Amino acid sequence: MVGEHLEWQRLLEEAEECPKCQVELCRPPVGCPAGLVRDHCGCCWECGNAEGQLCDLDASSNFYGRCGEDLECEIQDEDLSAGEVPVPQCVCTNQEVICGTDGKTYENICKLREAKIQQTKRENLTISHKGPCKTAPLISTPPRDIINVEGSDVIFGCEVSSYPMAFVEWRKEGQSIFLPADDSHMAVQARGGPQRFEITGWLQIQKIRKEDEGIYTCFAKNKYGEQVYCHGRKELLDSMPKSLVQWTQIHLE
Repeated sequence: MVGEHLEWQRLLEEAEECPKCQVELCRPPVGCPAGLVRDHCGCCWECGNAEGQLCDLDASSNFYGRCGEDLECEIQDEDLSAGEVPVPQCVCTNQEVICGTDGKTYENICKLREAKIQQTKRENLTISHKGPCKTAPLISTPPRDIINVEGSDVIFGCEVSSYPMAFVEWRKEGQSIFLPADDSHMAVQARGGPQRFEITGWLQIQKIRKEDEGIYTCFAKNKYGEQVYCHGRKELLDSMPKSLVQWTQIHLE
């Protein structure tokens, strides 16, 4: 499909030429998150394509448009499915992670520029320093409440973003020690992800009992942060009504 579009564009270009440049007739571009580029005739300014958008590999073409500031048009073919045709996309020339003056971490300079243009309150947004912002933990996806029946297995999940990476611990309300302690039917795990500079922690309880009912708290901390926590409640039912069958599934947050 992409090849057909490009061939159609070439046929059009053979029959047209750029008119004489009259800058006074150019419409001023507004709200360009990827900055400005000249049009295919080299006359008027227009919005450049942002990272991830399709683009024209051939500078003489004018179908998808040109990439904006600090962006190049490249063909990305690493993660293609079988039979999928690679297409040119805008890629940021500098993939170094940076910290903005708003205290947020950006994948690259292109993402920071997009944020600056898209939100007027960030007009003064600039680079604070290279590398991610050093931040206290923030729980981006808290554990959710679970309703289940005795004898089932349950899993609480807790996603945390921070830099340096946070340490995640679990505690049950009313207890002073962190889980699993010496409880053999509980297990705690953690791994990096799903996003960059995130860690996901899990609390698994096997064959839940009546005494397991209660509120469980996810704690996350690093050397920059106070503890951040949120709650996940687990309740037991004497029997499982049909309307709650979906709760027997394992939920990972």
